[in-house]
Amino acid sequence: MRLIVSIAAAGAALASMPALADSAIPEGTTLDVTATGKVTRTPDIATTRASVVTQSATAGAALSENATRMARVIQALKAAGIAERDIATSNVGLSPQYRYQQNEAPVITGYQASNTVSVKFRDIGRSGAALDALVKAGANQIDGPSMSIDKPESAFDEARADAVRIARARAELYAKATGLRVVRIVSINENGESGDNPPRPMPMMYARVAAAPAADTQVMPGETDLSVSVAVRFLLQ
Repeated sequence: MRLIVSIAAAGAALASMPALADSAIPEGTTLDVTATGKVTRTPDIATTRASVVTQSATAGAALSENATRMARVIQALKAAGIAERDIATSNVGLSPQYRYQQNEAPVITGYQASNTVSVKFRDIGRSGAALDALVKAGANQIDGPSMSIDKPESAFDEARADAVRIARARAELYAKATGLRVVRIVSINENGESGDNPPRPMPMMYARVAAAPAADTQVMPGETDLSVSVAVRFLLQ
């Protein structure tokens, strides 16, 4: 497992602080350090949107043809091992198509129907073959994939621990530079967590839809970074 750590020692501040009347915080100097812990993981889920778009002279015909082709697409996804819980309809649309001429009112020439499903691939290595299958079944628009981590909680916790560890090391550096020592942590505030998706291999999939080459579509998960930023206040004496 490869670990990447980045430090943002922003806003380090030294300020004298008098002792409180109730002695809750001993007299000393406070130091504020902001640090970011980052871990790298390989995504294990790829989410793609697949659409069927059809056109016909009437609305009913456009919808009927669309429904028939989408049924084949869904069947192809199930045959590829995609569970029903990972297939969700995200949009169904029907719109008239117009012909425009100068100085004349628009004329309806037909109708366009669309149906889009969001597909979650839990085996990224097999998702390329599944995409090929659904295109053969009738899908004519592909968008994605979007890579993600199925259960990122443990990775974020690891990043949190590293952020605090980094903040502590930076506090020790400041304390040594000023002839003081770190007594304890006064407070910790989490500034947020984030996960960066790797680049999408969309051009490959669009090329597959447009040109249908003989080679199978490849979907590469790459790596994604997950990070947590914390602000830690230390007491120095």
